[in-house]
Amino acid sequence: MIILKSRDEIATMRRAGQVVAAAIDATRAAVRPGVTTAELDRVAAGEIESRGALPSFLGYRGFPKTICTSVNEQIVHGIPGGRALKEGDLVKLDVGAIVDGFHADSAVTIPVGEASPEALKLIETTERALWAGLTEARVGNRLHDIGGAVQTIAEGAGFSVVREYVGHGVGRALHEEPAVPNYRPGGRGVQLTEGFVLAIEPMVNVGSFETRLLDDGWTVVTADGSLSAHFEHTVAVTADGPWVLTDAEGRFAA
Repeated sequence: MIILKSRDEIATMRRAGQVVAAAIDATRAAVRPGVTTAELDRVAAGEIESRGALPSFLGYRGFPKTICTSVNEQIVHGIPGGRALKEGDLVKLDVGAIVDGFHADSAVTIPVGEASPEALKLIETTERALWAGLTEARVGNRLHDIGGAVQTIAEGAGFSVVREYVGHGVGRALHEEPAVPNYRPGGRGVQLTEGFVLAIEPMVNVGSFETRLLDDGWTVVTADGSLSAHFEHTVAVTADGPWVLTDAEGRFAA
């Protein structure tokens, strides 16, 4: 069931979004060759705790860490640990936080030192695809307009869009209805009205869109070993337009 949010609930989610944005900024600043993904997890955990919030991911369905750190061919849900980042890696930071019972969720992809031109193009395209999707999250549009916008940008640049893993509604639960595909699956989907809050999260691969789950039961990788990028924002559908709750400045998508 799709649960529409009130203005007060959306305001609370904006506070959670500010925590997430701060945690991402702090963790991004710690990314460098030689740092381990466990060290990045500790940075994010400290930032979330210092702001009086709770991490969304820690303990969620048994997930053992505060954030997800996915490197290179890892698409999403990588578990922080002893892996040390190397020059040219791409690291995806996926962060969630809870404030007064409401979640916000966001992700970025960061180059470690100097990355290849192909990797930088992948990052730029995926972030651009995210914002194209965010602009479609407005009253009167249809759900699958979001995925259609993402798909157009990603495939137009010669990349593929992951289909097995999608965005989602978010609120009192980390994952709520509706599912938000990053492609147009056919039809236009439900009509968006004021009060929808969605986590839009393109996952874009250099090679095939096909995926594989590792033996840890969490980490999802590209089936062909190609690079992948991931960006995500939590956005509220409001009468004033798409309010990006996890943007540091709380921008509206134009």
